[in-house]
Amino acid sequence: MSKVRLVDIAYARSGDKGDISDIGLMAKSKESYELIKKKVTSDRVKQFFGDMVKGSVEVYPMDNIDALEIVMREALGGGATRGLRIDGTGKPICQALLRMEIETD
Repeated sequence: MSKVRLVDIAYARSGDKGDISDIGLMAKSKESYELIKKKVTSDRVKQFFGDMVKGSVEVYPMDNIDALEIVMREALGGGATRGLRIDGTGKPICQALLRMEIETD
């Protein structure tokens, strides 16, 4: 069984509002998009981040641009201005997601 890191097949951009992290995961190819659409699920993202994301995770496919929108609630330790994390914005969460490995089966 082969695995690939998301950084090798996708780009990511992030945003945040309060304690919500919003990530755009854009595939580098049509083939990569079909793979991430199948493998990057709400449950898988929640499992990857563990206790860092206290709330729900929603994944929305955007087939017209080969991308996923990933919304993570209660993911920033209270938010940039309220939390105790060194960098409580969505940017480090976005970069961490790119380290996630998925199976290519």
